[in-house]
Order: sequence, then structure tokens, then C-alpha cells
Amino acid sequence: MRTMKFPKRYLVVILTFICTSVCYIERVGFSIAYTFAADAAGVNQASKGTILSTFYYGYACSQVPGGWAAQKIGGRKVLLLSFVLWSATCALVPLDPNRVFVMVIARLLVGVAQGFIFPSIHTVLAQWVPPHERSRSVSLTTSGMYLGAAAGMLFLPSLVKYRGPQDVFLAEAALGAMWSLLWFKYASDPPRSEHPKATAAGFGESMLPINGSHKLKIENGGSSIRSAKIPWKRILLSLPVWAIVVNNFTFHYALYVLMNWLPTYFELGLQLSLQEMGSSKMLPYLNMFIFSNIGGVVADHLVTKRILSVTRTRKLLNTIGFIVASLALMAIPIFRTSSGAVLCSSVALGFLALGRAGFAVNHMDIAPRYAGIVMGVSNTAGTLAGIIGVDLTGKLLEAARSVDSSLSSPESWRLVFFIPGLLCIFSSLVFLLFSTGERIFD
Repeated sequence: MRTMKFPKRYLVVILTFICTSVCYIERVGFSIAYTFAADAAGVNQASKGTILSTFYYGYACSQVPGGWAAQKIGGRKVLLLSFVLWSATCALVPLDPNRVFVMVIARLLVGVAQGFIFPSIHTVLAQWVPPHERSRSVSLTTSGMYLGAAAGMLFLPSLVKYRGPQDVFLAEAALGAMWSLLWFKYASDPPRSEHPKATAAGFGESMLPINGSHKLKIENGGSSIRSAKIPWKRILLSLPVWAIVVNNFTFHYALYVLMNWLPTYFELGLQLSLQEMGSSKMLPYLNMFIFSNIGGVVADHLVTKRILSVTRTRKLLNTIGFIVASLALMAIPIFRTSSGAVLCSSVALGFLALGRAGFAVNHMDIAPRYAGIVMGVSNTAGTLAGIIGVDLTGKLLEAARSVDSSLSSPESWRLVFFIPGLLCIFSSLVFLLFSTGERIFD
């Protein structure tokens, strides 16, 4: 009797899913732990916004270098190195809101290290996953972000309450170390199949063009990639690439504003304690996890069954996701109860995650060989959204304090949620006009 062999690419996808989960446990964990420590130390909202946004400066700096490094060195190695670096930083740096310089340097280092992760993941997945599995593979991998955020929101407030904010850092470092060991032991570069049909299907596909002197050599079971020219000018001038960039910016503006400021909105805007909210505070991120995978499965079904073309599938899911999310975002300050705020933020984040089956998978549609590079470019824009959105929100709230010292009125928060809502409408129109599901970079 033959036994079914578990495909190696499935293991790689599962490991990248765990990778993104751990990364977002770290990001949510810092927001919760720092907010607790900063409020106890009397730090104002503008200063909190500055520290919370510092991560994204480092993150922005390493996106394109991360794509380049993954392209040249290999996504598997770069991913491992980045995880070791940010885990070590979390383990070694103390959380002290009064030591601003130390906090800034630590968050910059974590941001730089984590900036290499998503370009590396896209490089790895484009090598391992065949085209007809890419939507659900990318959706599953990225849904780890939301499951990690949900787990962080559920468990970390209690860890802060009973053990203190510093223990959050130690727990995150331990998770990072455990994942690094799993990746080191089980991950590998894909074997390059000599069978043309297998290669065409995406198994072991080289991320670089193989022509002339730019060839892939197999040595001792591994590969060494000679220098190949990356079409930077074509990438940077491509309208389909810019359609992805604009939507990545908007997605992350909304996500990072909610991720970093939703705890403050619950605490100050609605006068609720995170500890007393129980499991409801994790629902927005749990909804993202669910809808991200729904989007991936639906997209692959529409494409493989030839119900819609790749282009129309991407545009349909992106438009539905962003338009519904825009309405939900703008409705958040209207509801003055925990259930209303949780419902609106859950719908907003859930449909934004559904939209990732549009713009986020599109990197591999248009440039499978340069997926890490294109991801680096678009994720730089997403990271700039974090810098702008998180810092701007702090300034908006500090300005609102002059009218409402407690920040409990809906007017204090209206602009905070209207800005990403309007961006969602604009971005969905850009994607409808300029995106494509066709391969445009060979």
C-alpha cells in the first residue's frame, strides 16, 4: 500500500504562516506593552505616536534591500537571519519609556530586521508554489499576521497585567528563537526540476532569468546564482506595479493605525479596559485571518475553474474588500459601545484582508521571477503608511485634547478613521483602472 507523501512546499507554506504569526505577535505585543508602560510614566499621545512609528522607519529602509538580498542570497537564508536579529533585540533591550534614545534605536533595529521578512517570503513562495496554488498559499501565509495579532490581543494584556510589560519582550524573543530553529531544520531551497512541464508549473522555478551568461548552476544539491540585471526602470515606471503600491499603502495605513491605536481607542475613546473586554478584543484580527483565507480560496477557485480571468478575479476581490472596509472604518466613531466598535473594526479589517487576494497576490502574477523585488517596492510604500498614519494619528489626538481632554467624544476620533476610509475608496479605483493579472516581467 502506497503512503501519501506530504509535499515539501506545503511545509514551507506552513512555516511561513507561523513566521508571519510570530512577527505580528511582536508588533501587537510592543503596542500593548509600550502603551501600558508609557501611560504609567505619563508620556503624552504625540510622543507615544513617535515611538510607535519608529519601527516603520527601520522597516521602510530594509524593504527594497530585503528584496535584493533575497534575490541574490536566497530568501531562505535572509529570512532566518532577520528572525535571529529581531529576536535578539527583543531579548536584550529593556522596555523603559523614559529612555527614549534606547527605545528609538531598539525599534529601528527590530524594524530593519523585520523589513527583510516579507520580500524573502515572497521570494520563497514564488519558487516553491505553482501558479494555481498561489492565491491560497499567499493568503494563508499572510493570514498568519492576523492570527498572531489576534493571539497577541487575547493573551498579552493579561501577561502585562500579571507579569509586567518586560515579560512580553521575553516571550516574543522566545517565540522568535523557536521559529528560527524550525526554519533552520526543515526549510530548504527548492530542487530545480529538469522536466520542462514541472518547471513551467512553478516547481523550483528560478527567480532570475536563465539566458546567456545569467544561468543557474546546481552544485552539490544547491544553487548559485550569477549576477542578473534587475529591470528597475521598468518596475518603477509600471502602472500595474503602482496600482499594487497604492493599495499596499492604503491597506497598511488602515491596518497599522488600528493595530497601534485601537487599544488607545478602547481605553480612552470608549473608557473600556482591555483586560475587561475578554476575547472580544481579538475578533478584528481573527476576522482578518478568516477572510484572508476565504479570499485566497475564492480567488483560486475563480481562476482554476475559468469562471473569471486572473485580472478580473484580482479586481473583483480587491474592490469588494476595500469598498466595504471604507464604509466600516468611517462608521467606527459612530458606535459608542464596545460591541459596535468591535463589529465595525472587525468588518473593516476582515474585508481589507479579503482585498489582499487582489493586490497582494498580484506581485506574483505580474512578476513571478521578481516577486521579492516588487514586494520590496510595494511594501516600502506600506511601511511609509505606517510611519505617516501612526505618527499623524498621535498628532491628531493630541490636537483633539484641546477640545476634549479625555478623548472620549466621537469628534476626537472622526478624522482618525475617515482618512483610511477615504484612502480605501481612492485605492480601489486605482486598482480597477491600472492593474492586470498578466505576466509583464519575464
